[in-house]
Amino acid sequence: MKTIPTPALLLGWAGVLPFAALSALTLAGGSPWFGFDPLHTLQALIIYGMIILSFMGGVQWGLEMTRPDGDGASGFAASVVPALIAFAASFVSPTAALLILAAGFLILLAYDMARIRAGVGPVWYGALRMQLSAAVILSLTAATVAQWRHAV
Repeated sequence: MKTIPTPALLLGWAGVLPFAALSALTLAGGSPWFGFDPLHTLQALIIYGMIILSFMGGVQWGLEMTRPDGDGASGFAASVVPALIAFAASFVSPTAALLILAAGFLILLAYDMARIRAGVGPVWYGALRMQLSAAVILSLTAATVAQWRHAV
């Protein structure tokens, strides 16, 4: 099956909405209408990014469990690394955290695409990952630029 299932497509993009909204609020310097000051908006974006990066790593665990042999150490290890990257982002400055998260999503995307090419996971998952990861990385990059702009 090459067509992205509608529920996966809709729910995947719903998961991107907080990245886009919080990045836009970061660019705008917060939102007095909703009580989002710049610091809390940025913190929310980083925390959400940490959660979703960890979740995306868990997908690798699920894919590995569905394999007939199910003993691929690399697949199980790859499922844990994104959570460790997200955890590391909690110890650095907000700007560094945004960059670490963007790099984490990019690295995981490259790994996912290699696994899909190797036949692990459905073909449609690769197409979905490309769309969603591009939007997430763009959102995190925009927030990083906003941080640099507000720092100057």
